[in-house]
Amino acid sequence: MTEDFISSTPLTIGIELEVQVVSTHDFGLCPQARDLLRQTEGLQTVGAIKPETGQSMIELCTGVCIGHAQALEQLTQLRDALVDAADFLGIAVCGGGTNPFHYWFDERSNGSPRSEHLMGVYGYLYRQFTIFGQHVHVGCPDGDTALRLLHSLSWYVHHFIALAACSPFSQGHDTGYACSRLNNVAPFPLSGHAPFILTWPAFCEYMERMRATGMAATLKDFYWDIRPSPGYGTIEVRVMDTPLTIELAAAIGAYIQCLAALFLNGEALPLSESNYEIYRVNRFSACRHGLDGVAIDVRTGRRSSIRDEILAMLEVLAPHAKSLGAEAAFAYLKERLQRSGTVSWMRDIHSESQSLEEVVRQQCRLWRGEVSAMPGGVG
Repeated sequence: MTEDFISSTPLTIGIELEVQVVSTHDFGLCPQARDLLRQTEGLQTVGAIKPETGQSMIELCTGVCIGHAQALEQLTQLRDALVDAADFLGIAVCGGGTNPFHYWFDERSNGSPRSEHLMGVYGYLYRQFTIFGQHVHVGCPDGDTALRLLHSLSWYVHHFIALAACSPFSQGHDTGYACSRLNNVAPFPLSGHAPFILTWPAFCEYMERMRATGMAATLKDFYWDIRPSPGYGTIEVRVMDTPLTIELAAAIGAYIQCLAALFLNGEALPLSESNYEIYRVNRFSACRHGLDGVAIDVRTGRRSSIRDEILAMLEVLAPHAKSLGAEAAFAYLKERLQRSGTVSWMRDIHSESQSLEEVVRQQCRLWRGEVSAMPGGVG
């Protein structure tokens, strides 16, 4: 399992989005990912449209991007290609961290050797893993730098969760959470945060010990909130629900990139394993309440709303946003943070329609760009 860390250009980013494939009849998940892949095969797009572990999930992946504008352009091309293919097949695609009324016992693997292996290892836990997330890769020059960046960004995991949160419904019910998706990840033995290790040789030794347990063959077997990807020369932030729009997905990518710039080019945080005691509290608050959650500052113990923390951090990061071309993304985030947000919008639709199918129908409209701005600040 030991891998050399391939050097990559610092602060480049890549964005991956796991997208729901749904029926246009009842807006439940439908097992037509393979049909979509065949329909999009050979298209001249930057990035890639890839299979995922389930038959009702597909992944959009940008290439290596220097910043927000390039990432948004690539996501737009990929989104449009996927929507066109879905229209041709008479199905639909959308964002969202969960399908609101999908039941885990309906899920089947996609038949790949890895999917079959995981089904065998984890049983029903893996069948409950039909959830949809955004992953953001950030380029790093070496393994030691990657590990320090991983633990620095961990201070702000609750920001990333709250910004993207859009999974209030699960198994046909309102969970009371803004992000219920991560509750499906928690039972896995190799989930949570990465171990507090700051040098690549020591990390490789840890990985060898874990390989000997028989639970992990590669880093892909670890469902950490943030994990290194040595083959790409990146760290990968994995806690976000797939947003309902590519605009928000690109803006979150820019926010993570600018935070990384702060740590790689300026502020060095006092890293300590004890930070993870508060980490768990802040992470829970973001999952439970989203932007309205209360977070504890690791350094001062001060409590403030996650929404206010993010607004304050956007000001701190303004110089990095300017140098990295993320000013439009920051303006977008600031405007959204002044409004009630995605989760309230989803709950309002359900309250008015008494239909989770209608919630997904509106998610599909939003994903394809039919609605530029929705009540509550989704668009």
